[in-house]
This record gives sequence, C-alpha cells and structure tokens, in this order.
Amino acid sequence: MMRILGLSILILFVSLTSRAYSKVVGETVEYKADGTVLKGYIAYDDSIKGQRPGVLVVHEWWGHNDYVRKRADMLAALGYTAFAVDMYGEGKNADHPENANKFMTEVMNNMGIGEKRFNAALELLKRQKTVNPGDIAAIGYCFGGAIVLHMARTGTDLDGVASFHGNLGSMHTPAPGTIKARILVLTGGSDPFVPQEQIDAFKKEMDTAGADYELVIYPGVKHSFTNPDADKYGKQFELPLEYNKEADEKSWAQMQEFLKEIFKPGNN
Repeated sequence: MMRILGLSILILFVSLTSRAYSKVVGETVEYKADGTVLKGYIAYDDSIKGQRPGVLVVHEWWGHNDYVRKRADMLAALGYTAFAVDMYGEGKNADHPENANKFMTEVMNNMGIGEKRFNAALELLKRQKTVNPGDIAAIGYCFGGAIVLHMARTGTDLDGVASFHGNLGSMHTPAPGTIKARILVLTGGSDPFVPQEQIDAFKKEMDTAGADYELVIYPGVKHSFTNPDADKYGKQFELPLEYNKEADEKSWAQMQEFLKEIFKPGNN
C-alpha cells in the first residue's frame, strides 16, 4: 500500500513538474498566399490567459527550419505569440548555399510575391485568439532581416521590426513620413555582406524618411552571429559566417527591450 501511494505521489509530481516546464506549445499551421501553400509554425505560452502581442519571425536564407522555430519558442517563453513564417512555400529549406540562394533569389527578384507571403502570415497571426491584433511586430534573420526592413519601408502597419544580420540594401525608397514601424537593426561590424557603404546609405535613407530607428553595430562580429550552426556552415561551405555568443546574447536582450518599449501602452 505504501509502495502504491509512493508511486502515485511520484507520478503526480512528475506530471506537475512537466506542466510547469512545458508552458510553451507550438504547432505547424498551413496557410496560403496567391495560391501557394505555406507552412508556418505558431508558438505561445498556454499558461498565459487572454491576448498578448504577436511577433512574426522570418527565417534565414536556409528557409523555414528548426532554428527559426526555436526563436519562435523563445519569444513564446517571453510571453508573446510568435509565428515563424514560411517565405519559400511548403515549409521547404536548404542544406546547401546553392539551393538557399536559389530560394532566396526567387523571392527577392519578385518582392510582390514576398509581400503577399509576409502579409498572409501577418493576417493569420492577427486572427489568433491569443493575439492582440493591435500589437504586432516582426523580426528577421539574414534574409529575414532584409524582408522585415522591406516591409517597414513599404509602410506595413507594424509596431516595430528588428533585423538581425540582415542586408540593409533598399528595394523600395520610402517617402518621408511613410514608415510606420519603429526599426531596430543589429549587425556585425565585420560582416562582409553589410559593408560600411551600405550602412551609411541605410542611415541616410532612414534620416530622409524621418524613420524612428536604432542601429547597433557589434565590432569585429561577422555574418550570422546569432546562429550556433554558423561555424559549421562557414567551414563546410567556405562562407564568412561565424557564431558569436556575446553578440547573440546582447542582440537578443536588446530586442527584448525594444519589444517592451514598442508594446508599452501609449507607444503604438
């Protein structure tokens, strides 16, 4: 009898402990844009009641993979509803730079398609019961950073966007006063894909547009500094990629402060 009672208490303890550490739930969600089936991933903390801000997460050029889903889970653990979008269709991702570049170029060369896919994800996120549709931001990594900056440039109704090691080149020149989102750019000072002339051009563009933006440069830091797999990819494919733990942690902390500020009552 005592043995049975002890076993019951142990099962109850494990159950309660599991619940305490398993607050974040995530699921794959299918949606469409212009006839293309897209496969995203939505994550939220089910212990939180009611609506909360929503954050779109746009993947690197590798596509919709475990890394972007991990970032969505991390945002969910912070109290947001996060949606890792699919910009390539069918949730596909690449394991070689040639395929990654092909997928990315298909979108970048036809941003009309890219905008439709981003906006489809945006509307899906707004419809979630755990989301306050008036509090929406977007973050992006590498290719995804360029995408969220483009959407801000085109005047998309977002509270804010944050770009991690994203290209700063412009595909749309915003007219003064047309950028609605606050902008946070987090980039490496030794990133060959974001040279100084691109940074200077970005600052001039944002100043001319009257944008509310912040540019953070991490000295000596290279491209893809937030992704722990960057070193592996860099060595395997001879690419100038390098993970930087300090810059990764600092940029994530700065993004958290940015989100708290833009979602503060009266700031959006």
